[in-house]
Amino acid sequence: MESDLLLINPWIYDFAAYDFWAKPLGLLYIASILRQNGYKVHFIDCLTTNHPGMQKFRKPLTRNFGTGKFYKEKIPKPYSLKDIPRSYSRYGITLKALEEDLRKIPTPDAILITSLMTYWYPGVFEAIRIARKIYPKTPIILGGIYATLCYNHAKAYSGADYVIPGEGEDKVLDIVSELTGHTIRYYPDKGNLDSYPYPAFDLLSNLKYICILTSRGCPYHCRYCASHELNSTFRRRNPSKVADEIEYWVKRLGVKEVAFYDDALLVNAQDHIIPLLHAVIERKIRVNFHTPNGLHVREISKDVAHLLYKAGFKTIRLGLEAQNSRFHEIMDRKVGEGDFAEAIHNLKEAGFEGKDIGVYLLVGLPGQTKSEIEESIRYVQGFGVVPRLAEYSPIPGTDLWPEAIRTSRFDLEHDPLFHNNSIFPCQPEEFLIETVPYLKKLAKKARNQ
Repeated sequence: MESDLLLINPWIYDFAAYDFWAKPLGLLYIASILRQNGYKVHFIDCLTTNHPGMQKFRKPLTRNFGTGKFYKEKIPKPYSLKDIPRSYSRYGITLKALEEDLRKIPTPDAILITSLMTYWYPGVFEAIRIARKIYPKTPIILGGIYATLCYNHAKAYSGADYVIPGEGEDKVLDIVSELTGHTIRYYPDKGNLDSYPYPAFDLLSNLKYICILTSRGCPYHCRYCASHELNSTFRRRNPSKVADEIEYWVKRLGVKEVAFYDDALLVNAQDHIIPLLHAVIERKIRVNFHTPNGLHVREISKDVAHLLYKAGFKTIRLGLEAQNSRFHEIMDRKVGEGDFAEAIHNLKEAGFEGKDIGVYLLVGLPGQTKSEIEESIRYVQGFGVVPRLAEYSPIPGTDLWPEAIRTSRFDLEHDPLFHNNSIFPCQPEEFLIETVPYLKKLAKKARNQ
């Protein structure tokens, strides 16, 4: 007898949220792995903008290259955030819509729920609460980023029966097998990413874009980044296999937008991105490519820049973080003297315009000053490209975490709500109220020039 499993992508609860090529890729991989083992998978996406039960609401706007807004409902702020001078919202479908969806499917043998940002856990808890209300006897399994980085918090407060940290495919299969009595015949080989099936994008409706992961992890160890906490090692797929997947989804779904989710897409370019882009060009795969996670500046050689342009990359994001060389010596060691200038020169020579090139600058780090950020904005502006402020979120397990705890005006250790980058937790309150609006205005002015 076929076992029914339910997978849920929960809401975002936050001060702001935007669909910047955001799909639950890990959960979609799990869905495919479960299918490959003979399970019937049901999927509910609380962030969908194509839900039939939401027709009476104004449909969220879709903007450039498939990005856009989510449905949004203003809700009371959590008590611990009551003094933050911004409105707080649930992003996604209504609570009623989720309940109705839950009642339409057969009683599942298990419910799997993912989690993203640590401070979005209220949406996760709400999804668990409602799922438990409708199916009180069904075990609930929680995984994802919040479950990994805040494992103890999730175990204590989420209400899930199982909390799985890290790369949890094997653990999910073992738990589901135990719950259903179904023998697992296929385990993906974590050391060989090409052994994984394609993510189950067919479970999502009216897709405007897909997301591609050509690797897991990152060879760098930046003090502010949690990539090494979420992925055990840096591994890569065969570039030809990646091209096969892109071609497959373009033909099957007709999508025209593809976003890369890699943390280190360009590293060792000769063995990875260069053969991948050659394959895309040779096969005449005509789509728009995007790099929302940011590219490493020092990896953008002339050859790479020309191939990015020829292959159809439209959204270029660079991870500069700051213009100060001392910053890179201490924080990441990923940008050397002259690397940024050379990267911009190569990209513009290849055909990219300044408006196509966005440069991430970290804002709100412990001890960071207004003048340092201002200098970085003006530095980027001087190259005729676009500064993009990336608000710092303190992340458990990172090298910078102890310093974040010491400098924060909030209790970071005991409530992940205080990890929220929108409240600039590692800066004094006046930074949020006075400095941030000034810096945003300065960056906007630079973008419009």
